[in-house]
Amino acid sequence: MITEVTHATIWVKDQDEALKFYRDTLGFKVTADNATSMPGYRWLTVAPQPQADFEIALNLATTPEQLAGMGRQGIFVLASNDIHADYAALKAKGVKFQSEINVNPWGSDFVFEDLYGNDFDLVQRPTA
Repeated sequence: MITEVTHATIWVKDQDEALKFYRDTLGFKVTADNATSMPGYRWLTVAPQPQADFEIALNLATTPEQLAGMGRQGIFVLASNDIHADYAALKAKGVKFQSEINVNPWGSDFVFEDLYGNDFDLVQRPTA
């Protein structure tokens, strides 16, 4: 039986460049950075918190198909406990936005992009 999702992969052109964006711009923590497990391969993962149950693997795109798939890998949904502060912080760091903060019955959200055009929807659920 499938019990959980543990990782999602994002194809990136440059792992160090992607790491800088996710770590320094988004504030994610590096959960793994191993270039010794397989020759020519670097397993690099990040997450909002060091002991998160879900991680994003920043995989180096090496084939034309992988390069063509960047920016069209679906939308990632992230949680926020202060959407206005997060919006302001990301805007100050030059992050590209697809929307302003929207207020919905299920919570407030906005969509932004990473370096390669992958979409992230940051959501703050309404308080009770």
